[in-house]
Amino acid sequence: MILLSVKKLNVVIYGLGAIGILIAKHLVGRDWVSLVGAIDIDPSKVGKDVGEIIGVGSLGARVIHDDKAIGFLNDANVDVIVHTVTTYLDKAFPQLEKAIKAGANVVSTSETLAYPWYRFPDLANKLDDLAKKHNVTVLGTGVNPGFIFDTLPAFLSSVCVDVKKITVTRSINAAKRRYPFQKKYGLSLTPDEFHEKMSRGEITAHVGYAESILLISSMLGIKLDKVVERQEPVIADKHMKTQYFDIPEGHVAGIRGVGIGYVSDREFIKLELIASVGRSDYDEIVIDGNPPLKWRNEYGTSGDVATAAMVINAIPKVIKARPGLLTMKDITIPSFKLRL
Repeated sequence: MILLSVKKLNVVIYGLGAIGILIAKHLVGRDWVSLVGAIDIDPSKVGKDVGEIIGVGSLGARVIHDDKAIGFLNDANVDVIVHTVTTYLDKAFPQLEKAIKAGANVVSTSETLAYPWYRFPDLANKLDDLAKKHNVTVLGTGVNPGFIFDTLPAFLSSVCVDVKKITVTRSINAAKRRYPFQKKYGLSLTPDEFHEKMSRGEITAHVGYAESILLISSMLGIKLDKVVERQEPVIADKHMKTQYFDIPEGHVAGIRGVGIGYVSDREFIKLELIASVGRSDYDEIVIDGNPPLKWRNEYGTSGDVATAAMVINAIPKVIKARPGLLTMKDITIPSFKLRL
């Protein structure tokens, strides 16, 4: 029997926050990946071995400061960069530009990159041209946007000959989530503080309702006439506590958000997110169609681990995809991938 050797993909993590570290931990166990380094600005991480930071021992892969990213990437022969730095494309663009010019494909968790033509059409077109010029692929994905609110309901519609409406509900017990999640959802703030911080961009709660709606519509070939999104605080009706926050009665215990895509004046896609302390975790998709369909995950979908999984499992698809800025519509649906 002849054993075929598989070339390992050289991967760099751009951003060693909680998600970047989690992705790195799970990448290390893949025999088709060689983790060759990471990029960050945190002085407590720069210069250290990535393996020491993620708790697996020395890997011989260093954390490089963002200021030196261009030289490092040009020398490292990187196949894929996993980008986990920021939500908004205007802030992520300089980092993505460095990756692309170094000839690396990119899988990013930036929420607005899931369908960037909505908020940043000019930057999206510029990114697409740059990726094509350097013959690489750029994809924004994750658990949400990337899966629950978009790819999964679109996939479930495969068994329908007609679709009148898609409704997706995601319920999350915010108390179980890590500190940055609870903070950006405004836990413990007064309602006035919540609205002020949201208006100033100091907190965001969920970002990506519109991106998911437009991603679904593009997958289904439906032209929407209007997209709206809004978020309001869930107010505690009693004293509540999490690991990180003390929440008096009358203060914010979470958010209720909704995104709606309209065909004429009719709701065609409705996405609802309720993330608050003490809620049950579940995901539910209802398709009003022929035949009608209802799918429900009683466990809920773990945000962090599922995001790491989607990013890792998308890498082999991105490597084989056409050059340019793509969405989940443009690649083969990822699945668990132990080996290439």
